[in-house]
Amino acid sequence: MSGGPRVTVIGGGLAGCEAAYHLAVRGVEVELWEMRPGRSTEAHQTGDLAELVCSNSFRNDSQDTAVGVLKSEMRALGSLVLRVADEVAVPAGSALAVDRCRFASRVTETVEGLDEVAIRRSEAEEIPAEGLVVVATGPLTSQALSRSLSLLLGRRHLYFYDAISPIITTDSIDMSAAFRAARYGRGGDDYINCPLDRSGYEALIDAILDADKVERRSFERATYFEGCMPIEELARRGRDTLRFGPMKPVGLKDPTTGRRPYAVVQLRQDDREGRLFNMVGFQTKMTYGEQRRVFRMIPALADAEFVRLGSLHRNTYLNSPSVLTRGLAVRGQERVLVAGQLVGVEGYVESAATGMLCGINVARRLQGLGPALPPPATSLGSLLAYVTDPGRRDFQPMNANYGLFPALEASRRLRGREKKRALGERAKLELAAWMAEAGLGDTQRLCRTLS
Repeated sequence: MSGGPRVTVIGGGLAGCEAAYHLAVRGVEVELWEMRPGRSTEAHQTGDLAELVCSNSFRNDSQDTAVGVLKSEMRALGSLVLRVADEVAVPAGSALAVDRCRFASRVTETVEGLDEVAIRRSEAEEIPAEGLVVVATGPLTSQALSRSLSLLLGRRHLYFYDAISPIITTDSIDMSAAFRAARYGRGGDDYINCPLDRSGYEALIDAILDADKVERRSFERATYFEGCMPIEELARRGRDTLRFGPMKPVGLKDPTTGRRPYAVVQLRQDDREGRLFNMVGFQTKMTYGEQRRVFRMIPALADAEFVRLGSLHRNTYLNSPSVLTRGLAVRGQERVLVAGQLVGVEGYVESAATGMLCGINVARRLQGLGPALPPPATSLGSLLAYVTDPGRRDFQPMNANYGLFPALEASRRLRGREKKRALGERAKLELAAWMAEAGLGDTQRLCRTLS
């Protein structure tokens, strides 16, 4: 197909890289626009493609979870992001976590090495007036491109706030006041746990609530995504909210006391060498100085060296159910497709999955074929159905989850893990049949991948 129309992909994040990759491996010429490093964002630090700006975790890899099934579906479809993530994984129990620097570097090298991809290190300020376009600029879309999108869509964007957790050097953690373990022993000793007694927890909550916060600008309103809520917002909901959320001690025993701690701060490895750990679930909008003061109240972190502090930034996404087709094309302007967090999916895996699907379907379009739309009973298909359902009101970003899957047949009255496994098994069969029908891959390989 090389030598045909060139497809423009705007945005070099996870979704944009997946789209460009899946077009390139199908012989389609791609022009990939990425404004960094010439122009950065509030959250990025490098000029690498696919830089991870929040957690280094791609979340649970178990087939008991919808995101685990989604990752298996993506591996079967040839995901670049998942292939690299598997290559640079770091210990994280049942989760898939990566060395973020190696991950971005490896993706960058792969995309730069594709003969079909020409990378433009410049800001795309508007949607091209002609040709096929995939917009994958993510939640930090520039003002200029946001205006262009608004003109194209004829309506304003929705938006919400996302927050980033701090990262700490391993050798600055006081291990005499911490212990290694995973909840319920799942994953061995992959996590560093910083226990707190009741008085320590209460003092920490008071400090979090009283700390100075980064103020919003007057024209911005706070609409947080529930899956990435700043700790101070959680603390405002009740003094025990954090203790039953990211600081829950359930399934952990402090070897010093032989008892379960009152609360615990978990740290997860952030690089392959184990030199860095991030504070799990500690997204925050406290000022930098207050973060250092407050977090060093945790005994194990009294001398913590922070290589990155938490921050808050505005995330942009579309009211996708009202403006996008099931194939993620703009209604009335089907030559323009949208991928990644802009469409209202939340999470690295979900974002990459939509970019992958856009790349596959733009290549199919150039072959004169219709879009390949995964069945709603698959993890990818259920997520796609959620973000493009025209009947949906009060649209909010969503992670992959089993609540989006169609119900099992009435004769199967299953609960808990048994129900999740049945939904996952059905997804495997549905995806295999769909891939065979759409000519997207080796279904025997798929079944092995999803087993």
